[in-house]
Amino acid sequence: MKNKCTITNKIREHRFFANEMTQQQLAEIAGVSRQTIIAIEAGKYSPSLELAFKIANAFDVKIDQIFIFKMEVNHND
Repeated sequence: MKNKCTITNKIREHRFFANEMTQQQLAEIAGVSRQTIIAIEAGKYSPSLELAFKIANAFDVKIDQIFIFKMEVNHND
């Protein structure tokens, strides 16, 4: 049995509703580069737990309102 985990995010949506916060503004709040925010937002990079909390705090929401964890269980393996 093999499990597949995926993490998606709603960073873009939250930036939109935060007065069109830019990726640069979020990066400065979180203490990372804009390129890091771009990669996370695009799903190419999963942030550390600390960074995930910083991003959620930037929008004053719980971490699970930004990051969505899904585990798919394949019973055929």
